[in-house]
Amino acid sequence: MNKTFYLVSMLHSAHYFFLVFHTALILFNLFGWLVARWRKWHLFSLLVTLFSWIVLGIWKGFGYCFLTDWHYRVLTGLGYSNLPESYITFLIAHISGWRPDEGLVNTLTPVFTVLALGCSLWVNFYGSLSRKK
Repeated sequence: MNKTFYLVSMLHSAHYFFLVFHTALILFNLFGWLVARWRKWHLFSLLVTLFSWIVLGIWKGFGYCFLTDWHYRVLTGLGYSNLPESYITFLIAHISGWRPDEGLVNTLTPVFTVLALGCSLWVNFYGSLSRKK
């Protein structure tokens, strides 16, 4: 076996890892607040996500996600081109073959994230206070 075969195999493995991990993280960020024992981790995960989008975004552009950056580097190594700005757009296109409007995705992604953050804050702080009564 040559080095190219191993490199391509590792890139494919990394692609599938990112595909599963990043998708699971997105779903966790949206719905993790629903499970009581996950709530603190959910809030932490959302704060890390928002840190990447906002603070790292100062240098990389608002909405920057280091996981998307790493995954896109892997995909570029595998020969992918014309990758969308948004990982959500990539994910929808990868699963369904349909590439949604980038503007719509760029609007809905932070809207749903802020809604999830509101739910997380509610259940982590107000929800826990109401149980103490």
